[in-house]
Amino acid sequence: MIDLYTWPTPNGFKVSILLEELGLPYNVIPVDIGKGAQFDPEYLKLNPNNKMPTIVDSEGPDGKPYTVMESGAILIYLADKHGKFLPKGGEARYDVLQWLMWQMGGIGPMLGQAHHFLQYAPEKIEYAMNRYANEANRLYGVLNKRLQGRDYVAGDYSIADMAIMPWLRYPDRQGVDIEQYPEVKRWRESLETRPAVQKGLAVLAEHRRTGPITDEQRENMFGKKQYEKR
Repeated sequence: MIDLYTWPTPNGFKVSILLEELGLPYNVIPVDIGKGAQFDPEYLKLNPNNKMPTIVDSEGPDGKPYTVMESGAILIYLADKHGKFLPKGGEARYDVLQWLMWQMGGIGPMLGQAHHFLQYAPEKIEYAMNRYANEANRLYGVLNKRLQGRDYVAGDYSIADMAIMPWLRYPDRQGVDIEQYPEVKRWRESLETRPAVQKGLAVLAEHRRTGPITDEQRENMFGKKQYEKR
């Protein structure tokens, strides 16, 4: 059994989508980052980086419980363990891994900053807004070119697709006009028809924030609590 510590964010959805695609049973344990649950001492024992998601696999290596943090590492761990969505070797494996790393090093951090400065920052900083909106558009362009003539990012459907897609669901929040990237739009809409993707994206849907960010949420997600010694 897998315990999934998560919250309805793109990084959380990566893992819930893969768990659904693998057909694995799992328990969802909410980590409400707006309320500061990521700083709970018990959670920090699992993830000292105070981020989510994290999994605890009750049947890890050597049959013992095993904890994995960092969404990309979780995807690799689960895909390797169950022999699906990540080729075992050769160029096919490295094609998937390099596009997974592209998401981890580019799409996630850069679009996360676009979300912050365009949506959440308490003051509008034109330089930062333009910087990250421009980078978001550059990354969409890279993916759009990659997807020309391809159904998936790297060979067959893989953890690379699962990692990238959740970040691209709301391009307007990133300063992106999706109509300028038709291949990305086609690919994303195709993935969204998959039943496992739909189920993965529905995890903790009732907890999604629908209104403006509160002062408490801002402090817990972006304030001084992030930098306290623990």
